[in-house]
Amino acid sequence: MTSSELPCYALINVPKDVEFPSDQQLKEKFEKGDTKTKTDALKKLVLMLYQGEKMSPNLMMYVIRFCLPNEDHALKKVLLLFWEIVPKTTPDGKLLHEMILVCDAYRKDLQHPNEFIRGSTLRFLCKLKEPELLEPLMPAIRACLDHSHSYVRRNAVLAIYTIYSSFDFLISDAPEVIYRYLEGEQDASCKRNAFIMLSQVDQARALEYLSGCIEQVNSFNDTLQLIIVELIYKVCHTSPGERNKFIRCVYNLLQSQSPAVRYDAAGTLVTLSTAPAAVKTAAQTYIDLIVKQSDNNVKLIVLDRLIELREHASNEKVLQELVMDILRVLSSSDYEVRKKILHLVLDLVSSRNVEEMVMFLKKEINKTTNETQEDVGRYRQLLVRTLHSATIKFPDVAQQIFPVLMEFLSDQNDSAATDVLVFVREAIQRLPHLRNVIVVQLLEVFGNIRNVQVFRAALWILGEYSDSSENIAQVFRLIKKSIGDLPIVESEEAALLGPDESAPEAEPAKPTEKKTAPTVTADGTYATQSALLSGPALAKEDKPLLRKALLEGNFFYASTLATVLTKLFYRYSQLNTDHPNKVHQFGGEILFVLSSIIRLGKSNLVKSQITEDDLDRISTTIRLIVDNWPGATDVFLNECRVSLDLMLDAKGDVDRHEDVVKSKKSKKIVQVDDPIHFTQLATRVGDGQTGVNLFELSLSQALGTAPKAAKFDFASSKLGKVIQLSGFSDPVYAEAYVNVHQYDIVLDVLIVNQTDDTLQNVSLELSTVGDLKLVDKPTPLTLAPQDFTNIKATVKVTSTENGIIFSTIAYDVRGSTSDRLCVYLQDIRIDIMDYIVPGSCTDTEFRTMWVEFEWENKVTVNTPVTSLRGYMDHIAETTNMKLLTADAALAGDCGFLAANFCAHSIFGEDALVNISIEKADHADPNSAIIGHIRIRAKSQGMALSIGDKINSAQKEKPKNKSPTAA
Repeated sequence: MTSSELPCYALINVPKDVEFPSDQQLKEKFEKGDTKTKTDALKKLVLMLYQGEKMSPNLMMYVIRFCLPNEDHALKKVLLLFWEIVPKTTPDGKLLHEMILVCDAYRKDLQHPNEFIRGSTLRFLCKLKEPELLEPLMPAIRACLDHSHSYVRRNAVLAIYTIYSSFDFLISDAPEVIYRYLEGEQDASCKRNAFIMLSQVDQARALEYLSGCIEQVNSFNDTLQLIIVELIYKVCHTSPGERNKFIRCVYNLLQSQSPAVRYDAAGTLVTLSTAPAAVKTAAQTYIDLIVKQSDNNVKLIVLDRLIELREHASNEKVLQELVMDILRVLSSSDYEVRKKILHLVLDLVSSRNVEEMVMFLKKEINKTTNETQEDVGRYRQLLVRTLHSATIKFPDVAQQIFPVLMEFLSDQNDSAATDVLVFVREAIQRLPHLRNVIVVQLLEVFGNIRNVQVFRAALWILGEYSDSSENIAQVFRLIKKSIGDLPIVESEEAALLGPDESAPEAEPAKPTEKKTAPTVTADGTYATQSALLSGPALAKEDKPLLRKALLEGNFFYASTLATVLTKLFYRYSQLNTDHPNKVHQFGGEILFVLSSIIRLGKSNLVKSQITEDDLDRISTTIRLIVDNWPGATDVFLNECRVSLDLMLDAKGDVDRHEDVVKSKKSKKIVQVDDPIHFTQLATRVGDGQTGVNLFELSLSQALGTAPKAAKFDFASSKLGKVIQLSGFSDPVYAEAYVNVHQYDIVLDVLIVNQTDDTLQNVSLELSTVGDLKLVDKPTPLTLAPQDFTNIKATVKVTSTENGIIFSTIAYDVRGSTSDRLCVYLQDIRIDIMDYIVPGSCTDTEFRTMWVEFEWENKVTVNTPVTSLRGYMDHIAETTNMKLLTADAALAGDCGFLAANFCAHSIFGEDALVNISIEKADHADPNSAIIGHIRIRAKSQGMALSIGDKINSAQKEKPKNKSPTAA
């Protein structure tokens, strides 16, 4: 075992500015200092050893002579750390003679009357790996099993366990000794340690003990119950015939008072039995744990296990019966918990319980109106989206949902109201039998809408689906009410002049000075207040909604209104072909409204005048109404609905926030020629087999050592991450394999001595730039001629930013009198793509985040790729970003392309990208691509790093892909 592979049981932070004393200073402190001075000196010596410093051989005797006999508890505790890390053998592997004295001292500590000293010594012996030191101490360790204090007994059990695991010849009868001890022990912690040892080294004795006390399991301490659950799983995993014997015990442990025991027992029950009763019991246990636990992290962990139950098709019917129980979890205030629960319920709900679910969610919506929590707005959106999806899946419940959701339209906050209108738009198109009901309910709340964007969307729906003369007339009355008195310019000028003044011609409003009566100040003097008010400020503030928007210069709503009024006119004309006078009168009123809006847009009463685009659109609708063009009827009344239907097919799942890819993956398709897997013959996990120990798998996942399923050949993928650090002609060759584990980067550096000399004190020196932090310093080592070794170093990552690791190798040549030699290595650049995953958001969320993010990076397109779609796909692949723009919007060939992308980092950062590109020559398919890529992110590092990645990626041609048509 090399020095870099020595075991380590403790991590101590060593300050960078610490100054270590010399050996002579340490000797003086050990020999002449008091207890506190000796303790401080010993701490300095321990820190020196942790830093890889060498210790002189005679310094150990000073520690033995002057520190070991001391009875101070603090000093003894530091001594345990010292003896843990100090080299105990010579270079040829023989035990140092000084360790005999240490062994005798610790034999006395094992017989010390103080239980703390005995227990600490036993814990230290668990870390020793030298059987020569442990053998003389075995009688004293055995004697500690009979000590009166539980702290000593439980550490004695652990010491025997670790010694037997490593050197069973030192205590060959350990299982029998611990079994007899366990039968007579009463302390819960001691019984736990003893049962752990038996379950690991002698399962037969552990099962014998468990069979004898299986009826008393519920009365055991929770720590012992956890070990019993693990043992039952292991036994049933290796011997399926034992399941019936112990599964009742697992059922009993589900009633334990400890949440941890219930969680493990539920997971074990599901893995041991697929019976519907077992699945239902485990699911109910998970639900109860989620409801009762206050920690949101615990809720999310247990919730993930509940969601995993649904992945098996056989469990879905069982979970469908528990939908209402699952909805109890919505009592949690955490948004992420509520979001996962609603997605799970939406997948499980069936026609039998959808009405109950809808009634429950309606109550939740009513609760949110009085809540003042931070995420209440987002939660209301989530409820609306859930009801949206439920209505599309089960149209029969739609009529119950609409009255509740319509109340959201009068809310000032447009987030939930916008989702309601998206829901209404899809429902009114997909459910023709409910159109009249929806239109009537929308008309009832239309007059109470206070947000102009919500007003515009609701107005479009009413204009599209008002199919009767009465509804059309009511919509038009509501429109005129939202505009106010007509004509707009004259009524506004009259309001500015006041009721007592009249002028034949409107004059520009002049500023007026309004005076008040003299007031008395605090010091007794008189003061007069006056305010200079401009004309528009004198206008009333309680103006109608659409009129207020027009006065502020938002004439985009006027162009929408013109389109809606044109639809209403053509539909009214179809319904009243026998009454041309009514049609002409209705058309005249519409023209009066539109002409008033145009005149207002060109006046000085508005903050910003009407744009040419809005003016052209309103003028076009006026000409269509005046000329009554026959072709416009089909465009306005039929083609619009066809376009809406196509858009809902393309974006309906996105608007409902449903993950189409995930839902497709969750459905397992079994082919006709697929092999049949028999559980009894299975040797691997998957498809319901139990070939892998889940306890060991979860432990390996927590440690980051779990094997990952490779999408392609592992050897080639690993070689792709190997970075050559030095040249082949250098005396020391080095290459590094960069392995990324979320927040850690592990560098596995291969070092080869290419000389015929022995290299001493070979050390790898690392330095980082960016948000990277070196966790540990590699230990120096010695390399024989033509020998090689591996050195591992860990680097901590704190943000998504490009980082650079600089490194050098320094060494000494044995027998040489020259200075220390050094080889400078190639820089290691950390790719941020290892921390970025594709993100997802709706168009509304994208626009909101785009406004909120303050860091922007603009990249000019410069690429040899000539295909617009091919370039966009290449950027998406190299940056790990998800394309948000629908494929239908990117179809066709027009020489121009615009698309949005989204990505998240594991550090919780978001990044948005907008690509706007076009052909330099639209007539030439091989012409260059020009345009810009804009990146926005919360942090500067994220925006700059993605920009650098795009700059380097766009100069490369896509690999193994044929160019797509532009």
